[in-house]
Amino acid sequence: MLVKIRNIIRCIVIAIKHFIYCSLYKMDIDKSARLSFGAKLDKTYPIGLHIGAESYIASGAVVFTHDFTRDIHCHTYIGKGCFIGANSIIMPGIRIGDQVIVGSGAVVTKDVPSNCIVAGNPARIIKENIQTKRFGQLVN
Repeated sequence: MLVKIRNIIRCIVIAIKHFIYCSLYKMDIDKSARLSFGAKLDKTYPIGLHIGAESYIASGAVVFTHDFTRDIHCHTYIGKGCFIGANSIIMPGIRIGDQVIVGSGAVVTKDVPSNCIVAGNPARIIKENIQTKRFGQLVN
């Protein structure tokens, strides 16, 4: 019973958070995308953030749309069916293709093509031609 109530409250909070990001900040986040409570989205240039359908941003992940040191404000794209691992960093202006898995702690400094796994600092492709299902879960 307690778990069911917790899940209902969690879904309500996620819906409110999505409403705030999309309506007030004008971020482009698909309704089917999920954000962990600990995910950090750049609010300096919020209209520059685009997250595709059925993607998941894990706790501690940071997605930037600006670089203060170079005075850059640009669009950052995360495709459909992606998984952005815990404590990873997506730098501003990056395009992540569809069905991509970003490993935990990775620092993505260059565009990532679709259907691959990237990891490391800086992030490098470690596997190609993968398929993912909902929220970036790997299909074997």
